[in-house]
Amino acid sequence: MQEPVTAKQPFPRIVFMGTPEFAVASLDALVTAGYHVVGVVTAPDKPAGRGMKLSASAVKNYALDNNLPLLQPEKLKNPDFIGELRSLKADLQVVVAFRMLPEVLWSMPPMGTINVHGSLLPQYRGAAPINWAVINGEAETGVTTFKLQHAIDTGNILLQERFPIGENETAGEVHDKMKEVGAALLISTVKGLADGSITETPQRISGEELKHAPKIFTETTEIQWNKPVSVIHNLIRGLSPFPGAFTTLAGKTLKIFKSNKIKTNPSCAPGAIVSDGKSYLRFAAADGYIEIKELQLEGKKRMSVAEFLRGYKIGQ
Repeated sequence: MQEPVTAKQPFPRIVFMGTPEFAVASLDALVTAGYHVVGVVTAPDKPAGRGMKLSASAVKNYALDNNLPLLQPEKLKNPDFIGELRSLKADLQVVVAFRMLPEVLWSMPPMGTINVHGSLLPQYRGAAPINWAVINGEAETGVTTFKLQHAIDTGNILLQERFPIGENETAGEVHDKMKEVGAALLISTVKGLADGSITETPQRISGEELKHAPKIFTETTEIQWNKPVSVIHNLIRGLSPFPGAFTTLAGKTLKIFKSNKIKTNPSCAPGAIVSDGKSYLRFAAADGYIEIKELQLEGKKRMSVAEFLRGYKIGQ
């Protein structure tokens, strides 16, 4: 029978659960710090690309490169998988950008299961916290480590780390910053749990408006040019590089990845295009113009506006 981990045990047995590249930074931080990662759980390989060949997750590739035991369950409630996971005798489970776990999994290890979440909980609970923080024009965000419980993203907070969001930073740039901040915070959290120096704090909502971070759907990504330039600019950078905010140009989808705000009284209707045909491309909005810096027309590659205008005549 597995003995419970006591405070002052510095190197608990850890099972790590994650899938995308964001999670790799945290897994690498655990390995580099010398923690005993006894297993890695990630998503099954999926068809990808034009040839629809099976593609491994970023976490799987890291686990293979570092000779870490790997599990790829199709279903998390599969009895065989549950048995394999239990046989690893983990003291602690770490979840970073993975699926929602059933209670039979998150309650398994004696030290519990912790999650690294990309927001300052209780704000921005949900699947897309980075995107929504940028879309909403937040000046700061952060990372929270917390204990998993029944309702998603509601468990007791362990540690938090704040950092600013620049006025023109994209979700992709915040993501890259956040994965490093999150990895460092995870190491502090595991150390604090092992030596007993962390006190769990229940999430409290003291009269503040609770902002959510649901999955991004197509209807969220279409630009409404009758909105203020600040709202449109934040939407563009909040959806860059993926899935990308879009509009239409001559009946084709035009994704916009980088923009500037020009606040001046527009001389044309929202959605109208202003361009010199060489160096700039602007769309009229409610209170100014959105100047496009990087874009991608349907069927073409992502490019700068200057590149785009060399091969495309506005109004054709």
